[in-house]
Amino acid sequence: MTEKYDLAVVGLGYAGLPLVVAAARDGMRVAGYDVDADRVAALVSGTSYVDDISDQEIAEALASGFTPTSDPEVIAAAGAVTICVPTPLRDSVPDLSAVLNAVRLVAPRLRPGALVVLESTTYPRTTTDVVPPLLARGSRTVGEDFLLAFSPERIDPGNPEFGLHNTPKVVGGVTARCTEAATVLYERMVQKVVTVSTPAAAELTKLLENTYRQVNIALVNEFAVYCDGLGVDVWEAVAAAATKPFGFQPFRPDPGVGGHCIPVDPGYLAFSGRATGFPLRLPELAQEVNDRMPAYVVDRIARLLDDRRRSVRGARVLLLGATYKPDVADGRGSPAVPVAELLLDRGALVRFHDPHVRTLRLHGRSVAGAESLDAAVAEADLVVLLQAHRDYDLAALADTSALLFDTTGRTVGARVTHL
Repeated sequence: MTEKYDLAVVGLGYAGLPLVVAAARDGMRVAGYDVDADRVAALVSGTSYVDDISDQEIAEALASGFTPTSDPEVIAAAGAVTICVPTPLRDSVPDLSAVLNAVRLVAPRLRPGALVVLESTTYPRTTTDVVPPLLARGSRTVGEDFLLAFSPERIDPGNPEFGLHNTPKVVGGVTARCTEAATVLYERMVQKVVTVSTPAAAELTKLLENTYRQVNIALVNEFAVYCDGLGVDVWEAVAAAATKPFGFQPFRPDPGVGGHCIPVDPGYLAFSGRATGFPLRLPELAQEVNDRMPAYVVDRIARLLDDRRRSVRGARVLLLGATYKPDVADGRGSPAVPVAELLLDRGALVRFHDPHVRTLRLHGRSVAGAESLDAAVAEADLVVLLQAHRDYDLAALADTSALLFDTTGRTVGARVTHL
C-alpha cells in the first residue's frame, strides 16, 4: 500500500488530539484512530471535546486532510504511529490493557520501516520489554524492520502559557536510529526535542515530573493540617516562604488531587519500585496524605457548622467547582466527588455548581446541579469553594455567602474561612 499518511495517532483524547492538531498545522497528513465512535463522529463534524482544542482548530485540521476514523486500516498507510491511550491504575496496579490492545492493533498493520512511538504513561522498560515482542510478530527486528521509541505526553489542560508546541518533547528510542526518527517527527511539531539515551529514561521522566508534584502537594497539605492545629494561617506561611528568591518553589494546599496524571503516575513509579526490589516510600506516603484531604475538608466543614450551632445533618451545603482544576471541563479524579459523598454520608443536603460541568457523578448517587448560582448561594448554609473558576466573582461570593469555606485561599471577608 502506498503511504498515504505521515502520522497515524491511536487514541484521540487529551494527549492524542493536540498531537493531531499540531501535526496537521505543520502540514502533515494525519489519520486519527479511536474506538469511541462518538468521538470520531464529533471530530468529523468539526466539534472538539478537549478543553485546549477549539472547534476552529479541528476544522483547520480537517481542511488540511486530517482523517478521524474507527477503521484501524489507516495504520497500514502511515509512516509513523503514535499510541496515546489511557493507562489507569487498578487497585494500585498499572493497567496496560489499552496499550497492549493498541500495540496488537498496530502490529499486523505496521508498514516496513515505520516508526512507532508510545506516549502513554507507563513504568520503565515497557517500551523495551513489553512492546517489541508484540510488534515483532516473531520475525521482525526493532531498529531494522520497524522503529520504536517512547516520548511522554506533557499536556497540562487549561494552561494558557504552555502547550504542545512550546513544551520540550523528551524522546528515547530503542536504538540510535529509532531516536533519530522520533526526533525528526517531533521537530516538525515542537520548538525543542530533548533526547535521552534509553526509553526507560524517557519513561521515568514523566513519572518523576508528576511524583515531584504529588510529593510537594502532599507536604503542603500535611503542613496545612498542622497549621490548622496551631491556629496559624498556612497561606500566609506559604506566601512568606515564596519570597525567598532561591531554594523554594511554592505549592499550595488542595482539597484533593485529581486529574489524569498526579493521582496515577506516582503509582506506576511505586509499582515499579516494588517489582524491582527498590521500593519508593515517598510516592505511596504522599498518595496517602492527598487521599485524606477530602475527609479533612469535610471535618473542617463540620467544625465550621458546629461553631455556629449547626449540625452537618440537614445543613444545606453548596459545592462550587466539580472539576479537578480551575477553568477546565475535566472531572477526572475531582475532589468534589469524595467531598460530596462524605457530606451525604453525614446527612448534609448537598448541591453543586460548576460552569463547566452539568452532572456530578458519584458512586451510585447523584448531586443536584444548581441552575442559578446566585439563588444557590443565597439558599446555602455553607458554600465550599473547591475550584476558583474564572467565571466566579470571588469578591461577590465572599460578600453574599452566609459562610464560605475557601479551599483555594483566594477570597477574603468576615464570613470566609480558608483551608
